[in-house]
Amino acid sequence: MLSDIEICRETKLQSITSIATSMGLLEDEFQSQGKFKAKISLSSVKRLADSSSGKLVLVTAITPTPLGEGKTVTTIGLSQGLKKIGQSVVACIRQPSMGPVFGVKGGAAGGGYSQVAPMDELNLHLTGDIHAVTAAHNLASAAIDARIYHEQRKGYANFEARTGLTALKIDSKNVVWKRVLDHNDRALRMVTVGRNETNKTINGFEREDGFDISAASELMAILALATDLKDLRARIGRIVVAYNIHGDPVTSEELQVAGAMAVSMKDAIEPTLMQTLEGVPTLIHAGPFANIAHGNSSIIADNIANKLADFTVTEGGFGSDMGFEKACNIKAQASGKAPDCAVIVATLRGLKANSGLYDLKPGQAIPDTIFDADSEALTAGFKNLKWHINNVNKYGVPAVVAINRFPQDSDDELQQLKEMVEALPSNVEVEISEGFSQGGAGTIALAQKVIKQCSNEVEFQPLYKMEQALEEKLMAVAECGYGAKGVTMSYKATQQLAQFKKDGYDNLAVCLAKSPLSISTDGSIKGAPSGFDVPIRELKLCAGAGFVYALCGNVMTMPGLPDKPAFMNLDLDDEGNIIGLS
Repeated sequence: MLSDIEICRETKLQSITSIATSMGLLEDEFQSQGKFKAKISLSSVKRLADSSSGKLVLVTAITPTPLGEGKTVTTIGLSQGLKKIGQSVVACIRQPSMGPVFGVKGGAAGGGYSQVAPMDELNLHLTGDIHAVTAAHNLASAAIDARIYHEQRKGYANFEARTGLTALKIDSKNVVWKRVLDHNDRALRMVTVGRNETNKTINGFEREDGFDISAASELMAILALATDLKDLRARIGRIVVAYNIHGDPVTSEELQVAGAMAVSMKDAIEPTLMQTLEGVPTLIHAGPFANIAHGNSSIIADNIANKLADFTVTEGGFGSDMGFEKACNIKAQASGKAPDCAVIVATLRGLKANSGLYDLKPGQAIPDTIFDADSEALTAGFKNLKWHINNVNKYGVPAVVAINRFPQDSDDELQQLKEMVEALPSNVEVEISEGFSQGGAGTIALAQKVIKQCSNEVEFQPLYKMEQALEEKLMAVAECGYGAKGVTMSYKATQQLAQFKKDGYDNLAVCLAKSPLSISTDGSIKGAPSGFDVPIRELKLCAGAGFVYALCGNVMTMPGLPDKPAFMNLDLDDEGNIIGLS
């Protein structure tokens, strides 16, 4: 079989103008960015506001291996399958971060005959939205250190006299806004800024700082949750960047940088339109990770798609304990639109990995032996799939299990897994998905099962209500969401919780950041663990995004590169074509 990038290059694509007009956009509602991508104006949202909405299908998964189980392949393949049987459909996915592209996972365009095209343009820069987030975020970082320098070099009274501004009196030891970069770079997790030559302060005042990856920026979460430009601007103004010497929060609005940050993101709020290999319109927007943010594409993209198509197919990052949970408890409560159906992607290799009989680690190749016939491992790992089916059902969302077929999979084991799902008492449908090798033709049966489940009534029930206290929401996700016995908060997290409640932030959602490789917070614990503890070492306030973010276990907000990063495979051929991207 050809490589992903070879398949993409051999496919004749439609012009982006043809894609845009065929999905129902007017000529003045999109602006081409080359032959195969366009920015969609938010004027389309206003025009379509009173139109009826289609069905929202959210693709989630079992607990994945480090390389993922094919959610994007399934998202794109399913959308192509729906088109094959005459349904109007739009896919919505997040913009790939160059950290994973150059790090472990590679690209995020899907693969085989179910991918977004051109895949090299999608995976590398696209229309620059992530760069805009990075620039706007780091502008605030520069503003913080500049304000500290100018206020402290001659004292607060002198600053106020010469500028006419009120001194913010930022506590340099309590700045909570790190810098960001769209690469995996562990060496930047902890840095010192403002260093000077002896007896000089021209570079500022020295303090400890660090970098997160751009996808972990609160601005990325805001981009995904904002409903329009006005909402984006208001959310940016609510960001707490530091605390003053009296312990009071300092916002980007008070720093007077919020407006410039919004200006930097003015174009980023417009979704990018692309297409699948079979011409399904695909909206690319925002890129928050589900282990360290809410992990879903934007409300704006969903709103456009829902108004223009009968079916919108989107995905939540990692397993249903991650992106799906946050789609239900954060995104759906912000948008007012719950999923009409969830597709749970399962694979033979993923379930065998969850048997506990294999030791898979990030950055290491998956052993070929995992594709050998192993009924014992498949049966043991099946409890993980049952957990995710039950997890989706507790939110009142109908489910379909999509068994994503890999080329090495045996027909006997695929049929065994399908029969195991069919024997469950829960109201779940199941189908083998061959979107990777066959495109839309390989997902027609899956598409029919999805349509069937979308006809069922959704009795949507999030795990908590916004008016509950923050600690109740944290416990709801840990205990009701994960099956934990409880939450243990560090002294630091306990102090932070008290601060947030004192400052009036008790009504925010909660976003738990944890390992995606286990339902628990320990990535080495496989299957369907229960009765475990959720250790919260730190809380972060994301007042603009509308949630408090809990760091659980040893999860990192700046990934590192493995021994053999994916960038080692990338190069240019003699004609200037990118090679090695997958």
